[in-house]
Amino acid sequence: MTPAGEILAREIERAGAVSFARFMEVALYHERYGYYRRARDPFGKHGDFYTAEQLQPVFGMLMAARARQLYRATGEAAVPAVVELGAGRAEMAAAFAPWPYVPVEIEGGKLPEHWSGVLFSNEFFDALPVEVAIFRDGEFREQRVGFSDGEFVWQTGERAGEEVVDYLARYCLPPEEGNWYEAGLEALEWMARIAGSMDAGCAITVDYGYTRAEAVRFPMGTLMGYRAHVAREDVLTDPGERDITAHVNFTALEERGAQLGLRRASFQTLTQTLLDAGEEDEFASVLAVEDAGEAVRRRMQLKTLLVGMGETFRVLVQRKEGVGKAEGKA
Repeated sequence: MTPAGEILAREIERAGAVSFARFMEVALYHERYGYYRRARDPFGKHGDFYTAEQLQPVFGMLMAARARQLYRATGEAAVPAVVELGAGRAEMAAAFAPWPYVPVEIEGGKLPEHWSGVLFSNEFFDALPVEVAIFRDGEFREQRVGFSDGEFVWQTGERAGEEVVDYLARYCLPPEEGNWYEAGLEALEWMARIAGSMDAGCAITVDYGYTRAEAVRFPMGTLMGYRAHVAREDVLTDPGERDITAHVNFTALEERGAQLGLRRASFQTLTQTLLDAGEEDEFASVLAVEDAGEAVRRRMQLKTLLVGMGETFRVLVQRKEGVGKAEGKA
């Protein structure tokens, strides 16, 4: 058994089945044995998956260009800061170098106070722990994780807590018998932190996920595990040794953000976002390099972003106006 699994097994044997959010928290973020805390690099060819941030420098240059466009549109005069959530290896730092750059991690990371600028995240929200429920006999019931015969297993518990029920009622379609659902309560907490710390600017969220209307495509939920570039629906095996993700509920991010003063500016595919970023100079700043080999490499990166990842990933942009501007509109 993995070290993270041993920790979870002891906890379950001592106190009973745990919530899936707790299982995911230990599996991914335990300070020593969590998947994202281990010395092994999970990204790239020899890791478990790629992200758009590995397609550098093209991804960084285009997202930085788009960030500049969006920040100019806010009309704010202050020199902006860029705060990146889940910065990992800080692969975006060079692209955002002209601005003050603040990397923030999920565990232990703290947002700056009273700042203006751009909040950027790429595949951050999909890695946050979620609660899991099944709709059975007319009510949402919690899906917990137990331990039996040396394996982690799903156990259907009692009626889900009020926070989970409220989340699913607000941000999901009317429930259907037997369907599985995920409640991203921690994602809502992060939206509150972002809105509370940002005085003015915009939040750019790059991720894969669904809206309320699109949730019908996932009757069994969206949980997925990744290891060696292979996706598996089994997320309970080998905790700490594989990535675990849940699709982002963009409706929840948008509507919770709006309640907190972060209003939607746009919601589109990554492809369209990158096309908007490169429109000003027709991608010349990205592709015009003297080295022929580098030019070819960048064209391949751009193609992968536009044709491959670009239609899978979505970009939600939310804008917060300064106090004076907001009052002026009232």
